[in-house]
Order: sequence, then C-alpha cells, then structure tokens
Amino acid sequence: MHRLRLLALVVAVIALLAPAAHVLEMPNKLRIDGPLWLAVQQSLYRGWGPFVGGPAEIGGLVLTLACFVMAGARRARALWLAAATCYVVMLLAFFMFNAPVNAAVDSWTAATLPADWASYRAKWETGHAIAAVFAAGALIFVFSAHRTDAAIVRAP
Repeated sequence: MHRLRLLALVVAVIALLAPAAHVLEMPNKLRIDGPLWLAVQQSLYRGWGPFVGGPAEIGGLVLTLACFVMAGARRARALWLAAATCYVVMLLAFFMFNAPVNAAVDSWTAATLPADWASYRAKWETGHAIAAVFAAGALIFVFSAHRTDAAIVRAP
C-alpha cells in the first residue's frame, strides 16, 4: 500500500505541472495576436495531452480510487475520494473546454482564423485554469490521505 500511495503522490505532482504551466503563461498568451496564438496551439502543445496530461489525470483517478478501496480509516477514504473527485472534474473540464477548442484549431490556418478566435482562446485557457485548481486540490488531498494512511500504519 505504501508504494501505491507514493505513486499516487508522484502522479498528482505530474498532473499539476501542465495546468499550472498554462496558468502561469496565461497573461502572456492573452496578449499575443491570433496568428501567433494559432501557431503556438498547433506546434508547441501538440503531443502533450496524449503523453502527459491525459495519462496523469486518468492515472491519478485510477490510483486514488485504488487507494480509496484499500484505505482502512474513514478519514483517509474520504481524502482519497476527494482526490478522485478532483481528477473527475479535471477530465470534465478538458472535455467541456479544451477538447472542442483543440478539435477546431487543428483545421485552422492563419488565413482561415475565425473572427471570434479570441473566444476559443478564452475557453481553452478557462479549461486549463479549472484543471489547475482541481489538480492542486487533488495533490493536497493525495498528500493528506498519504499522511493519514501512513500515520495509521505506524500507530500501535
């Protein structure tokens, strides 16, 4: 159980990295023009979701649910369930905000950039901001659950 909890903690850190990076870069990205924003979306971020974001969020959900099932104490189980709920919200935010924008942006060029491109940018940034808040929550809950479970194991 210790290794599973530790893995859940590592995955929680990884799941926070990308959304937190997006929030930190948001002020600068909100100042760039449409063609440059499109170029960034189509080149810089390609591949991150399937190789980092998605596996970390899904892995985090699976690990926290496994820890929930294996946890003995009521408080630890509540914390693992709260972390799992955070991962579910992160995944919902992706499918509600980011996935539709990613699908639309894939077919655009600088010449076909729609007049309302900024609304797509706002939707994409909102999805990542929501994900960052819930990724931080997941990390806090996982850390707390890990400590709670570890304290129970050490107790006489």
